[in-house]
Amino acid sequence: MRVFASMLLSVSLAAVPVLANDAKDAAKEELSVPVSSKSAVADKPRERAPLGASENKETAAPENAIIESELQDLRSLVRSQMQELESQRAALKAQQLRMETLEEKLHTTAPSEPANAPVAATAAISAEMPAAAIGAAPRTISATAAAMSPQDKSDDVSPLQLRIGSAYIIPVGFLDFTSVFRSHTGGSGIGTNFASIPYGNVFQNNLSEFRFSMQNSRIGFRVDAKVMGAHVIGYMESDFLGNNPGNVAVSSNSNTLRSRLYWVDVQKDKWEILGGQTWSLITPGRTGISPLPGNLFFTQNIDVNYQLGLVWGRIPELRFVLHPTNKVAFAVALDSPEQYVGGSAGGGTITLPAGLVSSLGAIGAGNAQLNSGSTTLNVPNVAPDIIAKLAFDPSSKLHVEVGGLERQFKIWIPSPSPEGTRLGKTGAGAFVNLNFQLFPGFRLLTNNFWSDGGGRYIFGQAPDLIVRPDGSISPIKSGSTVSGFEFTHKNSFLYAYYGGLYVQRNFVPDPSSSTVPIVGYGYTGAPNGQNRAIQEETIGFNQTLWRDAKYGALNFMGQYSYLSRNPWFVGTSFKDAHLNMFFLNLRYTLPGSAPTIK
Repeated sequence: MRVFASMLLSVSLAAVPVLANDAKDAAKEELSVPVSSKSAVADKPRERAPLGASENKETAAPENAIIESELQDLRSLVRSQMQELESQRAALKAQQLRMETLEEKLHTTAPSEPANAPVAATAAISAEMPAAAIGAAPRTISATAAAMSPQDKSDDVSPLQLRIGSAYIIPVGFLDFTSVFRSHTGGSGIGTNFASIPYGNVFQNNLSEFRFSMQNSRIGFRVDAKVMGAHVIGYMESDFLGNNPGNVAVSSNSNTLRSRLYWVDVQKDKWEILGGQTWSLITPGRTGISPLPGNLFFTQNIDVNYQLGLVWGRIPELRFVLHPTNKVAFAVALDSPEQYVGGSAGGGTITLPAGLVSSLGAIGAGNAQLNSGSTTLNVPNVAPDIIAKLAFDPSSKLHVEVGGLERQFKIWIPSPSPEGTRLGKTGAGAFVNLNFQLFPGFRLLTNNFWSDGGGRYIFGQAPDLIVRPDGSISPIKSGSTVSGFEFTHKNSFLYAYYGGLYVQRNFVPDPSSSTVPIVGYGYTGAPNGQNRAIQEETIGFNQTLWRDAKYGALNFMGQYSYLSRNPWFVGTSFKDAHLNMFFLNLRYTLPGSAPTIK
């Protein structure tokens, strides 16, 4: 395009003197043409009359006027043509500058695929796609080239794509066959209960376990459409890790389908709004701010509970996003709240004051005001959690994001007034996440979170709060990190992470109790489920065995993790607990989908 523009400019400049010469020649020709067709000597040159002759003056005067008029017209024509050429030259220069700007943007944005760039979102698996792309490559929120343009008939287009009107439907998902071995009984199926690694002389601590499972297999779809100039995405994803009946593994092994993601996203120009069950905005991202799984960091672990210390959630959310540039994004989200006091995914629960157990609801009771892991839909949460995030992607080699969390807690107690008393407290948290490419194929990552009442978002491994004997609320401080590296080389993908969790103690005396004189979390004599710290070290691989743009991909994966758990108090000689875990996984990924490890 630049060459064409340069040639056009050169031809235009060369035409200027030619046009000027043509104008002079035309003027000369006009001088040799008789003024009047009535002249008797039209074919002969006119003889010059002597100076001062009146006849010559009378004849020359009108001829000179006509010639001068013709020359003036020619000058005007040349000037207009020069002005037109100047305007064309300016337009060509503007177009050249615009092309250079677009090329610079293309080279800058194409590798990182920011959320508002009009590039492929669910690129089909191809022979050139590295192993890291099967589960690690970012995917943008924009529609695929195929989804927003007429169908390409080439062999590279996935056959798993349907068009209904102006909308395109793309199946997403994969088929998993997972095996897991644990040195101690420390899980619920293929998901690990990090906070309840067993202690002491119990069978859980003295027996290993081995399992096969297909429960992590995924099924879902994505819909892309243009509506009134906006890009609309609908996304649905399920797995088979639902609440199974007790005899599910005896004969039929009828695993229960479970909802994971179900949201709709509308983006127009620089603005975006999302509603539905999605990966929470607090979940670390790999690039930009996006709800698509391929743009998020939830590790490459095979363990369906991911890595200890990871901050995340898949919960109902209303999200607003601004993309001021292709390198910066800012979002605010309202997340469905839960007043959480422990008990989920093996997490330890707080000790309630004896005088308030009946009014607050005992741990696990159906009428509880606080979620203990089994009363989720019964808890009267007051207001949504508010999460804000600012993300920077100065290049494809670097992603940085910072953000904060605000939460509201409130309970009711029947005293001291006859109408009872409402007591509340505000919780808060902050996070800083970073990943950058140290050299081609090798990325370092660190994701860090600290909160005063945000334990719910660390996979429920820490309670949000304690309740004092007078009914007042005190948030529990807790924090976590997941840091490590990911390395891609041809069809191989290697990773290693360290995950750590710390829960600060928070307790007060309880004069109303003669059996448990102290309540809260982390006091001397507390249950050994009230953890102080948990740590997990993980290494793993993902090897692409085969892939085809039309028929999908086949991957073989492995993971080894070592877990240790340290409570605030253990009444026996055991001071901590350890667990070794080995995972192997064979996965077939559907073509045309956005494949992810998790």
